Amino acid sequence: MSTRIGIVGSGIVGQTLANGFIKHGYDVTIGTNTASKREELSAKTNGKAKVGSFEDAAKFGEIVVVATKGTAAEAAVRAAGIANLSGKTVIDTTNPIADVAPVNGVLQYFTSQNESLMERLQALAAEAHFVKAFSCIGNAFMVNPDFNGVKPTMFICGNHDRAKMDVKAILDQFGFDVADMGSVEGARAIEPLCILWCIPGFLSNSW
Repeated sequence: MSTRIGIVGSGIVGQTLANGFIKHGYDVTIGTNTASKREELSAKTNGKAKVGSFEDAAKFGEIVVVATKGTAAEAAVRAAGIANLSGKTVIDTTNPIADVAPVNGVLQYFTSQNESLMERLQALAAEAHFVKAFSCIGNAFMVNPDFNGVKPTMFICGNHDRAKMDVKAILDQFGFDVADMGSVEGARAIEPLCILWCIPGFLSNSW
């Protein structure tokens, strides 16, 4: 099992997953495109993660995680370096949330129903092995969540079987059953699950 994880993105999802990987014994480099955040990020991981640029994280990781806002994901992949992702398992946590307000609690997406953000990322970095994961659950529940003894299901998809096996092994450590929704097009169904679980959050603060 690959033990070096590079995380492209330094928001709450990137920080949560970085600490989750550290908890499970992985070596982690977290990348930020904001140099002033580096010291803060080191503190957020108790100094246990290396901190660098998106490119540093992508080069370091045997497995790479894209954990940016959806609107920034394509630019982040370019900044990480397409060549640095070639042949690697890349976990795509992103959702194509538009920079506009929800409508009656319903998020707006910048993709259509017949396209996913993951398909765009896979087309952009064609030699990388993208696997969708962690996009259908809030950051508070991403690492060994406790649902009163019930193991939650994580939906994944991707074109590369070995990459999906890599991700299944991680998800098992992180406390999830895995439901494989097939190839990259499965992200068209997985990404909108974020809209669904956010509705009670926006309407009644039930996250």
